[in-house]
Amino acid sequence: MKPRELIDFLAKVEKLKCYTRHSWTSTGRRESVAEHSWRLSLMALLCRDEYPDLDMEKVIKMCLIHDFGEAVTGDIPSFYKTDADEDKEDVAVEKLLNYLPPHYDAEFTELFAEMESLETPEAKLFKALDNLEVVVSHNEADISTWIPLEMTEQLIYGEENCQWSPWTRELRAVLKQDSLEKMDRELKK
Repeated sequence: MKPRELIDFLAKVEKLKCYTRHSWTSTGRRESVAEHSWRLSLMALLCRDEYPDLDMEKVIKMCLIHDFGEAVTGDIPSFYKTDADEDKEDVAVEKLLNYLPPHYDAEFTELFAEMESLETPEAKLFKALDNLEVVVSHNEADISTWIPLEMTEQLIYGEENCQWSPWTRELRAVLKQDSLEKMDRELKK
């Protein structure tokens, strides 16, 4: 990739650092889309010993690029996102990838298709971790940042995507317990 191509593409996806998500940090500020993608990638890196047969480089790539469309559309929480919103994100991703050299465009297009189909173990792990990073973030944030729907969502979000692996099921169970304890503490105040 030529230096100018790299700089121009980075300028397009820089918006991931600017757009905030529905999630809040432990210090009381909105989390950026880029911060979510970074920590999701770190989660994948740190759980690689649990999945020695998976292509973890591919999983980490999925984690890094999965929200590219939000550099154009901004973040819409999953419980508000419509099919039309998904379509807009898909178009945004396609346009962004066209700015990359052909081999990156092809590689990332293939990764997006794999993430969408959720048929490979790598895509399944990515999706489970993507869901679970949100639960971790909400558990770290002050409960006053939660909307009423999240009292339930914290207990069930990502559960279906975690069923494919004993390790992700166990992680989901630990996070559910953390959520229950957090809610219990808040009720006692």
